[in-house]
Amino acid sequence: MSSTGQLNHIDISVGYPEKSIPFYDALLTALGYTRSEIEAPDWGGENPSRATWGIKYCDGSRFDIEVRPARPESRDRAYDRYEPGPHHLAFHAENEQTVVEVYEAVVAANGKVLDPPVEYGGQSGYGKQYYAVFFSDPDGVKLEVCYSKRANP
Repeated sequence: MSSTGQLNHIDISVGYPEKSIPFYDALLTALGYTRSEIEAPDWGGENPSRATWGIKYCDGSRFDIEVRPARPESRDRAYDRYEPGPHHLAFHAENEQTVVEVYEAVVAANGKVLDPPVEYGGQSGYGKQYYAVFFSDPDGVKLEVCYSKRANP
């Protein structure tokens, strides 16, 4: 199977890395990502301004998510998912229990829950089975963790 077209990485600009890095660490660790040890000033020390997490695809390639500081003049701008750009990011979970575990990790990290875990199956826009939780990161970016039967052959 070709790996062409798979996502390789996403960089997310954040207003305040000191808030966002702990949030994304809780979320991504609960999803099975591993935080990368990068020997560079921005990634090190007690208060890094950047952090990177990765997960391996079945073919051995990686997908990474990096959090990096926004421009100082933009750091307080509210994120609007209805403007051009990504509306939200959805992460696949292996099962409904994983959705709940990620929800609990995000709550423990003081994440803002938009909608707790619930079954959306049968509702407009969803398949027969679709179990999901929605929350926002410290900058207001909407994130989702979902389990869908159709995503699991």
